[in-house]
Amino acid sequence: MAEGMKLVQTRIRAGVWEGVLTGAGSGAGAAVPQLEVLHQERKLSGVTVAAVPGREGDFQVRVPIPPEVLSEGVQTFLIRRGDDTLAHFTIITGVAMEDDLRAEIDLLRAELDMLKRAFRRHCLETMG
Repeated sequence: MAEGMKLVQTRIRAGVWEGVLTGAGSGAGAAVPQLEVLHQERKLSGVTVAAVPGREGDFQVRVPIPPEVLSEGVQTFLIRRGDDTLAHFTIITGVAMEDDLRAEIDLLRAELDMLKRAFRRHCLETMG
């Protein structure tokens, strides 16, 4: 990662990913960093980087998410400066995938809750 730079997501709203880039430079004449966003090795257009008023060295980053890149499954976007990946974000669309880790965790939680209830019932029956 680029020395001292950090890109943190603030939100996704109305099809636009937004974040704040810190540590990208200082002083009134700090150059606006040139960033690129890649999806499936294709560069996306429309990325904007603008200085945050009153916060020296901080920049607001906006990435419009084109509807044509969204399809069923998992879509990952890389935000890069030169050869350094500063951040990434993932969008999952369509029917939940059976191999999705979150779905597996939810299933495990439900099974654990069922086992806890059965174990508690067993303990009550054997104590009385």
